[in-house]
Amino acid sequence: MAASGAGDPLDAKRGEAPFAQRIDPTGEKLTPEQLYSMRPAQLAQRQKVLLQRRTRNIVTGLGIGALVLALYGYTFYSISQERVLDELEDEAKAARARALARASGS
Repeated sequence: MAASGAGDPLDAKRGEAPFAQRIDPTGEKLTPEQLYSMRPAQLAQRQKVLLQRRTRNIVTGLGIGALVLALYGYTFYSISQERVLDELEDEAKAARARALARASGS
């Protein structure tokens, strides 16, 4: 019986067509014609992988950029909150001082 994918157009047991098998062109003896016919497929695969990698890099870069901007914005927000709280605290001290002055002056 022939090995799966070795010219059998249909797997008799499952009724499925065989998948393309990955080969190592350096390990197997291939003719120059076979190597030449493999080049377009290899180039197409490289272009596909390059496009996927570029897309992932862009998404990762945008994610990191969004995180940096969020931290930067939060820092500004928290500093402005500290200023508001400092101003409220200064006003509360002044109000306490006025209340003490009124209480001791009466």
